[in-house]
Amino acid sequence: MNGQTPEGNGYSMSESSNNGRSEKPIRVWCDGCYDMVHFGHANQLRQAKAMGDYLIVGVHTDEEITRHKGPPVFTEQERYKMVRAVKWVDEVVEAAPYITTIETLDKYNCDFCVHADDITLDADGKDTYRYVKTAGRYKECKRTAGVSTTDLVGRMLLLTKQHHNRGEREYGIDTEHAKTISKDPSTHSPWTGISQFLPTTQKIIQFSEGKEPKTGDRIVYVAGAFDLFHVGHVDFLEKAKAEGDYLIVGLHTDPVVNRYKGSNYPIMNLHERVLSVLACKYVNEVVIGAPYAVTADLMEHFKVDIVCHGQTFVMADINGADPYEEPKKQNKFKQLDSGNDVTTQKIVERIIQQRLEYEKRNRMKEQKEIALLNAMKNI
Repeated sequence: MNGQTPEGNGYSMSESSNNGRSEKPIRVWCDGCYDMVHFGHANQLRQAKAMGDYLIVGVHTDEEITRHKGPPVFTEQERYKMVRAVKWVDEVVEAAPYITTIETLDKYNCDFCVHADDITLDADGKDTYRYVKTAGRYKECKRTAGVSTTDLVGRMLLLTKQHHNRGEREYGIDTEHAKTISKDPSTHSPWTGISQFLPTTQKIIQFSEGKEPKTGDRIVYVAGAFDLFHVGHVDFLEKAKAEGDYLIVGLHTDPVVNRYKGSNYPIMNLHERVLSVLACKYVNEVVIGAPYAVTADLMEHFKVDIVCHGQTFVMADINGADPYEEPKKQNKFKQLDSGNDVTTQKIVERIIQQRLEYEKRNRMKEQKEIALLNAMKNI
């Protein structure tokens, strides 16, 4: 694969090639819609950063995305903030052009562009990276299988719980929807079509900071679902991190989240939510499958100085108790106002309200990809 880098944990081309000499830092360019910034986007940016020293990410406007692809779920301002919160991003360029050109790379002094090993098409069905590919200033990284914005939108439209235990069926989706997707892989796009996400310890290690709190650090603990990781979560975590030095996020299991959220929640399963939260630059550590109630044992184990929660409603535990009873008793509880009222439920409502538009967007995207695949086979 052209220019592909190994999926290492922090390997830098500049560090390996300089041999101790001081040379010009390698500046890497990535661009995209970054709609519903999920761990697949974060993994692409992690790999891109490992190819150089400084990562610049261009984010397209709502107008550009609508013209080439269909309406985005998040506004451009929300998407700019989300990308800035990804731990591997050094700089964000707003209103980046949809088609990547040499002029854009030169404008921001970037050595090359990095994209995942799938295809992004413009309104005319042409590869948006054709110019930088021709110029030899394009590198590829591995796409994260099993997740895409199209997939997540589809889960919200389907209103199923199958993603809580993916793998029981061939495509990780409900039987009714499986009828609409042929089992013949030649009839649907490998990029837009739904596949199974298989979590590994290596992936968690790659996303993890791997640093313990220092002596004297003030440790902050928050807990929740953090489903469909969004701009409301980012603003809350930024405020929580400001309460101390080291931020630990407890993530509840899928059954626990479903108990207090109902319906088909969580939209993303526990493993997916872990990676999405770990990618946020404000987060130092994640507790996978944290208990719903913040107990004295938990606080002692992690040496928690303060427990924070946002403005969202807190459902009582199964025994009817307040899950924050212990930190309140210890005078270590603080309710934060992030100033952002975006919630996972509101994101789902955006999708449902424009259901036909998003279904059309997903369908057209896949049709263009299939047409390109067929054309490539005939070359």
